Amino acid sequence: MKNQSKPVYLKLRDLIAAAIIDGQYKEGEMLPSVRALAAEQGANPLTVAKAYQQFQNDGLVEVQRGVGMYVVKGAAQILRDRDREIFLKEEWPEIRARMARLGLAPEKLLAET
Repeated sequence: MKNQSKPVYLKLRDLIAAAIIDGQYKEGEMLPSVRALAAEQGANPLTVAKAYQQFQNDGLVEVQRGVGMYVVKGAAQILRDRDREIFLKEEWPEIRARMARLGLAPEKLLAET
């Protein structure tokens, strides 16, 4: 529900971050071009460029002029650590509170999966 109000470039950033964490875009490999990702996602190229710029500002990708953007070593772990921290501080308290309202015990849920 929160994600619906999130700007498109941040949604794209989250999508790319998940792909890096999952190994779809491996460290040392080139990311898709701005145009290719824009076409794939049905997004404006300027929006994709804005998402990529954030990765560059965060030091998670490096640009080789005229070639493309590459995922830097350690990017997946940095992104995983950030996502874990956000989950534990922002998402988990809401999930835990909802589970309590619904009378769901974590142990029971884990046993059912």
